[in-house]
Amino acid sequence: MTALSVEFHNTIDQIGQETWDSCAAPEAVDGSRPFAPFTTYRFLHALEISHSVGQDTGWLPYYMLIRADDTVIGVAPLYLKLHSQGEYIFDHSWAHALERAGGQYYPKFQIAVPFTPATGRRILARAGYEEACMNAAQQGVHNISQKIGASSLHITFCTQDEHSLGASHGLLPRVMQQFHWENQGYSTFDDFLAALASRKRKNIRKERAAAHDSGLRFETVTGEDITPRHWDAMWRFYQDTGARKWGTPYLTRAFFDVAHDVLRDDIVMMFAYADAVPIAGALNFIGRETLFGRYWGCTAHVPYLHFELCYYQAMDFAIAHGLNRVEAGAQGEHKLARGYLPTPVYSLHWMREPRFHEAVGDYLEHERAAMDQEMEFLSSFGPFKSVSIEEQD
Repeated sequence: MTALSVEFHNTIDQIGQETWDSCAAPEAVDGSRPFAPFTTYRFLHALEISHSVGQDTGWLPYYMLIRADDTVIGVAPLYLKLHSQGEYIFDHSWAHALERAGGQYYPKFQIAVPFTPATGRRILARAGYEEACMNAAQQGVHNISQKIGASSLHITFCTQDEHSLGASHGLLPRVMQQFHWENQGYSTFDDFLAALASRKRKNIRKERAAAHDSGLRFETVTGEDITPRHWDAMWRFYQDTGARKWGTPYLTRAFFDVAHDVLRDDIVMMFAYADAVPIAGALNFIGRETLFGRYWGCTAHVPYLHFELCYYQAMDFAIAHGLNRVEAGAQGEHKLARGYLPTPVYSLHWMREPRFHEAVGDYLEHERAAMDQEMEFLSSFGPFKSVSIEEQD
């Protein structure tokens, strides 16, 4: 019988880039794009060395490494959390419930990419070891939770396959929703528009025309074309958005400097300029099949500019580069009228206290039923043509 062991490391460089990425992104070993850049060594290391995670952030790294005998078969981005900020799968009500009952919810463990509501593998197992790594990860977190008093484990924005596997091993499955755009083989943006009902098509054309007739200049940059001045502008926009949404931005300025050095090829930015001054920008990460919208901000209000930079230009880029979808981030039912449809996102949960685990499980059963109904209802308001109706402009 193969002996499995679990190790925990407080810095990712203790594991090393080659070992980490051999599990996290084996599809990119030849230098091609990973399916999702967020679980690569370079992204997680950038968060760490920029002090966006670590001491005084409430995200304490406990990177997990799983061995079968002496062979590394999996890793996972595990963090000890001292709050529920920067997660986008909300559990504040659970924390309040446990604390009202006399328990302590924090610290808790989270397998996640900090500040990143993007779906991807979370138990980063080598092919064929998925179930072994899920079991080992569960047992490893159970054991360390007993030692340090952590209340729970949360695996957020995992894949559907991980969701099913974890549920079969006793983790509590949760289903929430985001709005994603799917590229149905479009060659141009007009091909996408042709699939819409007439009123929705005309509305999008109106919004794009208004943004482009505003006198602004637009720029899209990626890779080596990204310069320090682009990062300066994006930092200003990120600070503005972060201050309004979260109070304090999650990422440090140093993260943007590190990203310039090691993440430029994973990034595309869209900017709007008034004369030579950038007044708005959107930052996206590029996966092998997906464009991930992450940060947006502006210093001047221009009608429909948010839709143009964050949604329509993201579609343009995805179409031009043969990407299958755009994930435009958390929340936003206004995305529905612009071609982004309700899509399930998955998480898994375990509570160390058995009665609390059972209570959360009961809650999630009711929540899943309500979420199914909501997604079905919202989908009925999508902008696409009815299958049985052909509309003309």
